[in-house]
Amino acid sequence: MTIETVWGEYQSSVKAFLHAKVSNPDDVDDLLQDIVLKTYLHLEEVRDNTKVKSWLFQVANNAIIDFYRQKGKGKNLTQDDLWFESEKDDVREELSECLLPFIQALPQDDAEMLTAIELHGQSQKEYAEKHGINYSTLKSRLQKSRTKINSLFNECCELKLDKNGSVIDYEERKDCGC
Repeated sequence: MTIETVWGEYQSSVKAFLHAKVSNPDDVDDLLQDIVLKTYLHLEEVRDNTKVKSWLFQVANNAIIDFYRQKGKGKNLTQDDLWFESEKDDVREELSECLLPFIQALPQDDAEMLTAIELHGQSQKEYAEKHGINYSTLKSRLQKSRTKINSLFNECCELKLDKNGSVIDYEERKDCGC
Protein backbone atom coordinates (compact mmCIF):
# COMPACT_ATOMS: atom_id res chain seq x y z
CA MET A 1 0.00 0.00 0.00
CA THR A 2 1.15 3.54 -0.66
CA ILE A 3 1.10 6.30 1.90
CA GLU A 4 -1.48 8.14 -0.21
CA THR A 5 -3.81 5.14 -0.11
CA VAL A 6 -3.35 4.55 3.62
CA TRP A 7 -3.68 8.20 4.52
CA GLY A 8 -6.67 8.72 2.25
CA GLU A 9 -8.45 5.82 3.88
CA TYR A 10 -7.58 6.37 7.54
CA GLN A 11 -6.77 10.06 8.05
CA SER A 12 -10.20 11.05 9.38
CA SER A 13 -10.32 8.03 11.73
CA VAL A 14 -6.85 8.77 13.08
CA LYS A 15 -7.75 12.43 13.56
CA ALA A 16 -10.95 11.51 15.43
CA PHE A 17 -8.92 9.10 17.58
CA LEU A 18 -6.46 11.89 18.40
CA HIS A 19 -9.27 14.35 19.21
CA ALA A 20 -10.66 11.80 21.66
CA LYS A 21 -7.34 11.66 23.52
CA VAL A 22 -5.93 15.20 23.12
CA SER A 23 -8.05 18.28 23.75
CA ASN A 24 -6.03 20.98 21.98
CA PRO A 25 -6.69 20.99 18.19
CA ASP A 26 -3.22 22.43 17.50
CA ASP A 27 -1.62 19.54 19.38
CA VAL A 28 -3.79 17.14 17.37
CA ASP A 29 -2.50 18.68 14.14
CA ASP A 30 1.10 18.39 15.36
CA LEU A 31 0.58 14.75 16.29
CA LEU A 32 -1.07 14.10 12.94
CA GLN A 33 2.00 15.47 11.17
CA ASP A 34 4.28 13.25 13.27
CA ILE A 35 2.15 10.24 12.41
CA VAL A 36 2.24 11.06 8.68
CA LEU A 37 6.03 11.29 8.85
CA LYS A 38 6.35 7.99 10.73
CA THR A 39 3.95 6.38 8.27
CA TYR A 40 6.00 7.66 5.35
CA LEU A 41 9.25 6.39 6.89
CA HIS A 42 8.06 2.99 8.10
CA LEU A 43 5.02 1.90 6.08
CA GLU A 44 7.09 -0.44 3.94
CA GLU A 45 7.99 -2.41 7.09
CA VAL A 46 4.37 -3.55 7.39
CA ARG A 47 4.34 -6.72 5.34
CA ASP A 48 0.67 -7.69 5.67
CA ASN A 49 -1.74 -5.13 4.17
CA THR A 50 -4.53 -6.37 6.45
CA LYS A 51 -2.53 -5.13 9.44
CA VAL A 52 -1.92 -1.59 8.19
CA LYS A 53 -4.90 -0.17 10.08
CA SER A 54 -3.91 -1.66 13.44
CA TRP A 55 -0.27 -0.65 12.85
CA LEU A 56 -1.33 2.92 12.06
CA PHE A 57 -3.43 3.19 15.23
CA GLN A 58 -0.56 1.74 17.25
CA VAL A 59 1.68 4.49 15.82
CA ALA A 60 -1.00 7.03 16.80
CA ASN A 61 -1.31 5.57 20.30
CA ASN A 62 2.47 5.68 20.78
CA ALA A 63 2.52 9.28 19.54
CA ILE A 64 -0.07 10.17 22.19
CA ILE A 65 1.98 8.46 24.91
CA ASP A 66 5.09 10.35 23.79
CA PHE A 67 3.11 13.61 23.68
CA TYR A 68 1.93 13.24 27.29
CA ARG A 69 5.37 12.17 28.45
CA GLN A 70 6.82 15.35 26.96
CA LYS A 71 4.08 17.40 28.63
CA GLY A 72 4.85 15.71 31.95
CA LYS A 73 1.34 14.33 32.32
CA GLY A 74 2.29 10.68 31.94
CA LYS A 75 5.79 10.37 33.32
CA ASN A 76 5.64 6.62 33.89
CA LEU A 77 2.98 5.73 31.34
CA THR A 78 3.65 2.58 29.31
CA GLN A 79 1.76 0.63 26.70
CA ASP A 80 0.80 -1.92 29.38
CA ASP A 81 -0.93 0.85 31.32
CA LEU A 82 -3.22 1.41 28.34
CA TRP A 83 -4.29 -2.20 27.65
CA PHE A 84 -7.88 -1.44 28.63
CA GLU A 85 -7.93 1.58 26.33
CA SER A 86 -6.87 -0.60 23.41
CA GLU A 87 -9.91 -2.86 23.80
CA LYS A 88 -12.25 0.14 24.03
CA ASP A 89 -10.58 1.71 21.01
CA ASP A 90 -11.14 -1.43 18.93
CA VAL A 91 -14.87 -1.32 19.69
CA ARG A 92 -14.99 2.44 19.09
CA GLU A 93 -13.18 2.02 15.78
CA GLU A 94 -15.64 -0.65 14.63
CA LEU A 95 -18.66 1.41 15.68
CA SER A 96 -17.22 4.61 14.19
CA GLU A 97 -17.94 3.18 10.74
CA CYS A 98 -21.65 3.51 11.57
CA LEU A 99 -21.40 7.03 12.93
CA LEU A 100 -21.25 8.96 9.67
CA PRO A 101 -24.27 7.21 8.07
CA PHE A 102 -26.22 7.75 11.30
CA ILE A 103 -25.28 11.44 11.40
CA GLN A 104 -26.27 11.81 7.75
CA ALA A 105 -29.67 10.29 8.59
CA LEU A 106 -30.40 13.18 10.97
CA PRO A 107 -31.93 16.51 9.92
CA GLN A 108 -29.33 18.73 8.22
CA ASP A 109 -28.94 21.18 11.13
CA ASP A 110 -28.32 18.34 13.59
CA ALA A 111 -25.92 16.61 11.21
CA GLU A 112 -23.89 19.79 10.64
CA MET A 113 -23.73 20.51 14.36
CA LEU A 114 -22.61 16.99 15.31
CA THR A 115 -20.07 16.88 12.50
CA ALA A 116 -18.50 20.20 13.52
CA ILE A 117 -18.44 19.50 17.26
CA GLU A 118 -17.98 15.75 17.55
CA LEU A 119 -15.96 14.90 14.45
CA HIS A 120 -14.00 18.08 13.77
CA GLY A 121 -13.50 19.07 17.41
CA GLN A 122 -14.98 22.57 17.24
CA SER A 123 -15.87 23.84 20.70
CA GLN A 124 -19.54 24.21 21.55
CA LYS A 125 -19.08 27.89 22.40
CA GLU A 126 -17.38 28.60 19.06
CA TYR A 127 -20.14 26.82 17.18
CA ALA A 128 -22.85 28.71 19.08
CA GLU A 129 -21.20 32.07 18.41
CA LYS A 130 -20.56 31.30 14.74
CA HIS A 131 -24.19 30.28 14.14
CA GLY A 132 -25.82 32.91 16.38
CA ILE A 133 -27.28 30.33 18.76
CA ASN A 134 -27.60 30.78 22.51
CA TYR A 135 -25.02 28.51 24.18
CA SER A 136 -27.56 26.80 26.44
CA THR A 137 -29.84 26.22 23.43
CA LEU A 138 -26.93 24.65 21.57
CA LYS A 139 -26.16 22.35 24.50
CA SER A 140 -29.79 21.23 24.55
CA ARG A 141 -29.86 20.64 20.77
CA LEU A 142 -26.57 18.78 20.96
CA GLN A 143 -27.90 16.52 23.72
CA LYS A 144 -31.04 15.76 21.69
CA SER A 145 -28.93 14.98 18.62
CA ARG A 146 -26.70 12.67 20.64
CA THR A 147 -29.82 10.93 21.95
CA LYS A 148 -31.02 10.42 18.36
CA ILE A 149 -27.65 8.92 17.39
CA ASN A 150 -27.77 6.70 20.46
CA SER A 151 -31.24 5.50 19.43
CA LEU A 152 -29.95 4.64 15.96
CA PHE A 153 -27.08 2.68 17.49
CA ASN A 154 -29.48 0.86 19.81
CA GLU A 155 -31.74 -0.08 16.89
CA CYS A 156 -28.75 -1.52 15.08
CA CYS A 157 -26.74 -3.04 17.93
CA GLU A 158 -27.02 -4.10 21.53
CA LEU A 159 -24.38 -2.03 23.28
CA LYS A 160 -22.59 -3.25 26.39
CA LEU A 161 -21.42 -0.42 28.64
CA ASP A 162 -18.95 -0.24 31.49
CA LYS A 163 -19.74 1.46 34.81
CA ASN A 164 -18.83 4.85 33.30
CA GLY A 165 -21.19 4.45 30.35
CA SER A 166 -18.44 3.79 27.80
CA VAL A 167 -19.12 1.17 25.14
CA ILE A 168 -16.97 -1.90 25.77
CA ASP A 169 -18.65 -4.37 23.41
CA TYR A 170 -21.63 -4.78 21.12
CA GLU A 171 -23.71 -7.32 19.23
CA GLU A 172 -25.46 -6.55 15.97
CA ARG A 173 -29.25 -6.90 16.20
CA LYS A 174 -29.77 -6.74 12.46
CA ASP A 175 -27.94 -5.83 9.31
CA CYS A 176 -28.17 -2.06 9.59
CA GLY A 177 -26.01 -1.41 6.57
CA CYS A 178 -23.20 0.46 8.26
